[in-house]
Amino acid sequence: MRPTPGGCRSPRAPREVVTTTVEAPDAPRRSPVRDALIRYLRSLSCVGLVFALLFFAWSMTPSLLPRPWYLQGVAAGICSATGYLIGLGLARLTRWLGFRPVWSERARWRGNVLFAVVTGIWVPVSLLMGAHWQEQVRELVGVRTDEQTYYGLVLGVAAVVAAGLRAVGLLLRAASRRVAAAGARFVPPRVARLTGAVVVAVLAVLVVDGALVNGLLAVVNRLAATADRGDHPGVVRPTAPERSGSPDSRVPWESLGKEGRAFVSGGPTAAELSAFTGRPARTPIRVYGGLSSAGSLPEVAALVVAELERTGAFDRAVLAVVTTTGTGWVDPGATEALEHVYGGDTAIAALQYSYLPSWAAFVADRESPQAAGSELFDQVYATWEQRPPDRRPELVVYGESLGAYGGQAAFSGLQDMTTRTSGALWTGTPNSTRVWEELTADRDQGTPQRLPVVDSGAAVRFADHPADLDLAAPWGGRRVVYLQHSTDPVVWWSPQLLTRRPDWLGEARAPDVSPQMTWLPAITFWQLTMDLVFSTDVPPGQGHHYGPAETAEAWAHILEPPGWTGADTERYRELVEAREGGEER
Repeated sequence: MRPTPGGCRSPRAPREVVTTTVEAPDAPRRSPVRDALIRYLRSLSCVGLVFALLFFAWSMTPSLLPRPWYLQGVAAGICSATGYLIGLGLARLTRWLGFRPVWSERARWRGNVLFAVVTGIWVPVSLLMGAHWQEQVRELVGVRTDEQTYYGLVLGVAAVVAAGLRAVGLLLRAASRRVAAAGARFVPPRVARLTGAVVVAVLAVLVVDGALVNGLLAVVNRLAATADRGDHPGVVRPTAPERSGSPDSRVPWESLGKEGRAFVSGGPTAAELSAFTGRPARTPIRVYGGLSSAGSLPEVAALVVAELERTGAFDRAVLAVVTTTGTGWVDPGATEALEHVYGGDTAIAALQYSYLPSWAAFVADRESPQAAGSELFDQVYATWEQRPPDRRPELVVYGESLGAYGGQAAFSGLQDMTTRTSGALWTGTPNSTRVWEELTADRDQGTPQRLPVVDSGAAVRFADHPADLDLAAPWGGRRVVYLQHSTDPVVWWSPQLLTRRPDWLGEARAPDVSPQMTWLPAITFWQLTMDLVFSTDVPPGQGHHYGPAETAEAWAHILEPPGWTGADTERYRELVEAREGGEER
């Protein structure tokens, strides 16, 4: 196959005799960098470049959240490399089928000039449209950041990423050919080539999934374990007996971990709750078990139950079992909202099951969140069930993100959840959560995937915003709520996006989702993958940021606390906004 002067190779050109010439001593010296660049461009597939250009433009289309220019560059590079690979594969398939056109030098030159002109127009237009769409998405989700000045750098990042991925592909192809050459001595050439490709592919997966991923996660785990010994600013050991880690507690303060210590030392005081409700309030109970608080997960859960009994948690109005995220983090907004709604007459129990941040735990260890969610709830439920029915607190469950994924594993389905609890609140549930998947798939006909209605909302309701919980049909006494923003990539990201359009992208868009967003094979998957990186760096009510005010309203819908009204919800919203405004100043 002979390289063409225009910059990319012909599908099949006649062989020519190669002659060498000796340059005159006084001839101008050619630049090695320029020669290398020319050789690289000539090695590219024309069909592959056409598809890469198409995928580059598609990658600029909007998704759920605004992307920084460097993440857009990474997405564009990955998408361009994907397009190039698809185009290269199609070109080779057509040659294998016998279609091998031979173009004249003039035709190839004209084709290359036309491609260069189209590229010179297409790429700048794509970048301008991408910057425009990103600004549109920023306005929809309320992010005031203008990065159009830097958006031209997207092309450079994309080129580096795409070239790097192609280099990896060439190395794998070279390895495959070496294996095939060795095998051709024993088996037919076609069998050897197929065997070489399979062997290299399997080894590549094993290396990436084993050595690279596991090595990276091991480093992350060590760093996270070291960070777990530190503390957030302002965290001090509690003195109230209602808290784990206090002098009265059976759980050593140092064993709680960084997030556990922050949880038990935080939250509103009885005086602050009284000032808000205008009635006498109690000190909220918060109990917690860290990874090093006991020898095994069942032992940590048993220690948490013992803490509940020590603090008198089973005599409170509400007992909440929380499944944490990867590091053991408990959302302070959701817990403080529950404590305000019930004036502190609450107890909240949680435990740590990992040092890893949620993204790493989701990749490396999906069993631990589920085991933790099931173990803690089952042990709490067993103790709760032994009490007389008239002396039991309202038993509720809560989880956000990976906590919602793990917490729902304690239940076989919706009926089990409503039978064994007084209510449940799940926020930002990952798409692969089994109970969520089943409920969404069984939604009433004609209701959208982003806001499904199940059995007219008799037991479970889904909400983008709390107002969505108000349906015309009656709601039973035991209520389950799924808060899921239409712009939350954690809820909507799925490997199936690679090859199949989800229902939520075939339906009418939510008001805060760009009407220009559409499903594109492979492209949408990488766009939402990039959205995950900064999914919480948006205002409350958008992305993966579930604010205290909306969780307070959700708790009010679930539990219907005595004396709580919509005016109280609004007062709490104003309290939260005033506090957050003070922190920003």
